[in-house]
Amino acid sequence: MIRQLARALVLLALAAATCAAAQAPRNIVFILSDDHRWDWLGFMPEAPKCLETPNLDRLAKEGAHLRNAFVSTSLCSPSRASILTGQYMHHHRVVDNQRPEPAGIRFFPEYLRAAGYATAFFGKWHMGHDSDGPRKGFDHWAGFRGQGEYFDTTLNVNGTRKQFKGYSTDVLTDLTIEWLRARREKPFFVYLSFKAPHFPFEPAPRHRGRYDKAPVRYPPTMASTEENYATQPRWVRERRYGIHGVDHMETGRFDNDPVPSFEELFRRYSEAVHSTDENVGRVLKQLDDAGLRDSTLVVYMGDNGFALGEHGFYDKRDAFETSIRVPLLARAPGVIRPGTVVTQMVQNIDIAPTLLEAAGVAQPAKTPRMDGRSFWPLLQGRDVPWRDHILYE
Repeated sequence: MIRQLARALVLLALAAATCAAAQAPRNIVFILSDDHRWDWLGFMPEAPKCLETPNLDRLAKEGAHLRNAFVSTSLCSPSRASILTGQYMHHHRVVDNQRPEPAGIRFFPEYLRAAGYATAFFGKWHMGHDSDGPRKGFDHWAGFRGQGEYFDTTLNVNGTRKQFKGYSTDVLTDLTIEWLRARREKPFFVYLSFKAPHFPFEPAPRHRGRYDKAPVRYPPTMASTEENYATQPRWVRERRYGIHGVDHMETGRFDNDPVPSFEELFRRYSEAVHSTDENVGRVLKQLDDAGLRDSTLVVYMGDNGFALGEHGFYDKRDAFETSIRVPLLARAPGVIRPGTVVTQMVQNIDIAPTLLEAAGVAQPAKTPRMDGRSFWPLLQGRDVPWRDHILYE
């Protein structure tokens, strides 16, 4: 009887500790990459055999892989606005990559900051192509203008522009780690937004050529055959000869030297993904070294997918799976069971409500209302009613 009572008390204590961990405000690190395909993850059977992403693989192993994650608009600025607002494009009204955010738009970091979170942004904002100025919701800001540069990028750091030498993914990670090391406040929210692996694909110089001898995967629909285009509208066939097609890219035809071949694009893209993964690992190491691993939710996501030869395309934009499906990983020790696989369809509009719930911060009760739903219960293995379709604009 005494032994059973002792065991019951131990189980009750463990349950209470888990409950407290789930309810306590959590630090949050949200890492966003650009043009990262859903299947370019080393642990996935669909990935190229050469690809190495040990740190993203680690996130999936120690946390959750949301296997069916999609965006509501497969283009940089609209997708980023959906992530930050929890809204579809027809509500947040960021419709292209050039014009600035409309007046009155609200971003979820504003609510975290109001709730006492220290907030920081690093990297690619890309709403308002010509502006790199600090945006609302962030205590600390280090952002670049528009698409930015892969090398020696100029960042606006809290209102002052400064050029940083080196590969941009390394630089942004350096600045993020520097900010994390200086943290004394708890909790904190970090939004780390990489340019990589956006076209033109540039890996870190130390990784360029890493996959030069790797086999290249040619999608079956890349071939210009009647069979591939028999069921497709005319624009699909014609696009392969346009600026986002494999037979005529922005820089010209592949057979005109020195324009890169499809094989080179495939390999540089894979190397850029590997370079991104390496820097994700640096952030994870900093959390480990600072004793913040168990108190921090880490989320990794791509802003949209990317076609690499499918239907004769490269790029994104259209409602094909390669364009709208993205990688999405989440780790929260003590809350998300290691090795969790979420199969429900989630979208970028769900990020804002999910991170707010994880932080214990309420969504705004009035306008602007969020279109997305929190998938925080799904990450915990709870069976809740969920959507059976998605909207793409």
